[in-house]
Amino acid sequence: MLEEKIVEISEKRVQPNLPYLPISTIWLISFGFLGVQMAFSLQSSNMGRIFQTIGADPTTLGFFFILPPLAGLVVQPLVGYFSDRTWMPRLGRRIPYLLIGAIVAVIVMCLLPNAGSFGFSAVAAMTFGAITILFMDVSSNVAMQPFKMMVGDMVNEEQKGFAYSIQSFLSNSGAVLACIFPFVLTVLGVSNSAPKGVVPQSVVISFYVGAVVLIVCSLFTILKVKEYSPAEFAAYHGIADEATKENVNVFKLLRNAPKVFWTVTLVQFFCWMGFQYLWTYGTGAVAENVWYTNQPSSSGYQAAGNWFGILSAVQSVAAVIWSLVLSRVANNKRKPAYAFSLLLGGIGFGSVFFIHNQWALIASFILIGIAWAAMMTFPFTMLTNALSGKNMGTYLGLFNGSICLPQIIASCLSFALFPIIGSSMPGMILISGILLVTGAVSVSIIKETYTK
Repeated sequence: MLEEKIVEISEKRVQPNLPYLPISTIWLISFGFLGVQMAFSLQSSNMGRIFQTIGADPTTLGFFFILPPLAGLVVQPLVGYFSDRTWMPRLGRRIPYLLIGAIVAVIVMCLLPNAGSFGFSAVAAMTFGAITILFMDVSSNVAMQPFKMMVGDMVNEEQKGFAYSIQSFLSNSGAVLACIFPFVLTVLGVSNSAPKGVVPQSVVISFYVGAVVLIVCSLFTILKVKEYSPAEFAAYHGIADEATKENVNVFKLLRNAPKVFWTVTLVQFFCWMGFQYLWTYGTGAVAENVWYTNQPSSSGYQAAGNWFGILSAVQSVAAVIWSLVLSRVANNKRKPAYAFSLLLGGIGFGSVFFIHNQWALIASFILIGIAWAAMMTFPFTMLTNALSGKNMGTYLGLFNGSICLPQIIASCLSFALFPIIGSSMPGMILISGILLVTGAVSVSIIKETYTK
């Protein structure tokens, strides 16, 4: 019966509705995202702390933050392109890449926080750390992209906004766990200090726990989700089965990309530049404004590192709650909700520059979390609604450039911006606020479209 329906739909070459999926299936499609985002959040919330601890000069800190988005810029389009053309009977189309990425990510997560513990010189330790970061981001990107693609592959337009909200919820739940671990371990008696050039055990053990969570959560998706077969996929998306095997010209795809691809990319440009500066200078900004120190070896700086982790957890909790709110936003209200969320985030970033009380910063990071939830929900919903199933993975991989390129540009600009503003880390967070407000204004140019 199913085969007859597939043949009939394929012959008509019209896009049928993708089936309604049980809520449990939508959760399982994205469950591994919790583990992957925990890995990313451990990295983003601790990278500045790790590299400054092992000897990096704050004026060159931006160099280390170029590597992760550079890896994503190259890897995610490749994962999209090749997974569009992959089919393994037992594993499916996207899941083989998830499995490989998760295994490699677990290995490098155990290596990164130990960069200063192998007896290397400061230069060698930073080189080892930079190479490890590169491999961690390659593997994490390989593991992360399949979750976004499976939503595009399997979830209908009506449920898609909900599905990406669930991804945002799980993503931020993983981020909460990642951010509070160093603080909680310190409270439990694990050392939060170490010899000069060595990363504290509170951070090292947090990475080990993150590695375990990553592999366990990924296994839930790998073992419980069954992707559509090539025939089912082609039928549900109204394309020929052979279309999923065609070689495509990436530049031609970009030329033919729907307008929403480019307009959302402009909004993304400002937003991701802003968050790149938060990850690069956040710990230092808190240390300078609250603990009045910029010395990584000082107890005040390490306390600021733990508090930045707590603030990042607050951001993630706010994003979790706000993503549930956004899941109920009607289709015709998406743009106002997107712009409003980014505006609140810009206010949150800007306030960090003026606040010198650690508890008052909680309000700032709640607002930042609201913007983060919108960034995790709306762009992919708007884009995938405008795409047919043909080349879905490749387009999503290319769209990742709207995340990676702004981060690379932000890091390169930091070499000039940071000295210009007097090497002020709080000043860099103020620039983030200006960028988020600009992104909020840019939402007005987006015009949503839907595939036919």
